[in-house]
Amino acid sequence: MPKKRLVGVVVSDKMDKTVTVKVERLVKHAKFGKYVKRTKKFYAHDENNACRVGDVVEIEESRPLSKLKRWVVVNILERSKLSETPEIEETIDIEGGSEQ
Repeated sequence: MPKKRLVGVVVSDKMDKTVTVKVERLVKHAKFGKYVKRTKKFYAHDENNACRVGDVVEIEESRPLSKLKRWVVVNILERSKLSETPEIEETIDIEGGSEQ
């Protein structure tokens, strides 16, 4: 049986080799028939610490890696605009202000 794969957005990357991924799905309301968004967070293993907050990633289920971690990041589908840090070149002159 193939392993489940989900697509979600990284909401936290503060842990080492672990990211928190938020997955949204649409569920039809039983009484009213309207589709409602349901979200769930998953802990996923990120071996290279490549994911950043806001990235859209694909995760795949795996064997239990820790108490809460049962998913692995397979692919980064879209990079976040926030994760791209432009090179800032600043020259700061740190010299004594007193002349004698």
